Amino acid sequence: MTEKNKLGSKIKLSTQMVLALVVVALWIFLAIATPRFLTYDNIKNIMRQMTIQGILGIAAVVVIVTGGIDLSVGSVVALVNIVLSLMVSKGANIGSSILYCLLLSALIGFTNGLMVYDLKLPPFIATLGMMSIARGVTLLISNGRNVFGLPRSLADFANSDSLGIPLFFWLLLLVVVGIEVIFRFTKLGRYLFALGSNIEAARLSGVNIRIVTYAAYILASVLAGFAGILETARLWMGVPTTGTGYELDAIAAAVIGGASLSGAEGSALGAFFGALVMTTIYNGSVHLNVNPFWQRVLVGIIVVAAVGVDQLRKSRQ
Repeated sequence: MTEKNKLGSKIKLSTQMVLALVVVALWIFLAIATPRFLTYDNIKNIMRQMTIQGILGIAAVVVIVTGGIDLSVGSVVALVNIVLSLMVSKGANIGSSILYCLLLSALIGFTNGLMVYDLKLPPFIATLGMMSIARGVTLLISNGRNVFGLPRSLADFANSDSLGIPLFFWLLLLVVVGIEVIFRFTKLGRYLFALGSNIEAARLSGVNIRIVTYAAYILASVLAGFAGILETARLWMGVPTTGTGYELDAIAAAVIGGASLSGAEGSALGAFFGALVMTTIYNGSVHLNVNPFWQRVLVGIIVVAAVGVDQLRKSRQ
């Protein structure tokens, strides 16, 4: 690992420690301000609420570390939600339907990679187009209507616990660990950061830029598809408008967690804490009866502040 990467690891660790302290401070404040916040049921609610946001935040990090961005993750969640709901409600096997949805997500990620690398489209434009396409297809195949008739087992799964902790949260932890292992201990992880650090240097070092670009967008899209499957279980129906704004929350969680939009910096653990901060703000605002519109304002201010600090740090370096 180069000196720059070692420095990056220290900075990321520092960011995560700061976020952990922010979460502790928020929880102490909310516990004092409202007795309903620090209850067992509410903590489990926070764990369930942050799962989908956390997974999408990690998906955002996978692309952001390469210097790219993926705006289509929210629409992928909606498309998978509707496709899975239509298939299962018509009697298809749940397991094979989930596999089909993950393959569909991978195909969307592959198309994003194709547009970014082979067609040389800026990631923002390519994934913005995919966001619109996936949302349009979602509305077309559902006729803009909710899909009902899913088996009760899906809702039971979404509400079930293991060792007193929601299963959803365990799945989020598995994703965090899995992506951190890829980032830290695999060639793919090193290549993803190499692209974001200096793409030409990575190319001259023998990194297959095309394959790594494809891998980043496919992995991000599959994670979004997985989030869409969990969203289906959580809602217990297909909702064509679900996932709206999720892409912005995902980018916000990644940025708050220390991911740099310039690339080469970010971690799954950071996105986890970023999602926890955002979910705490959303949940705490409800208990404090804060106008929901102010939640978006507050999150926006936090994102701008996080990016501002990142830019200030880079200018000093």
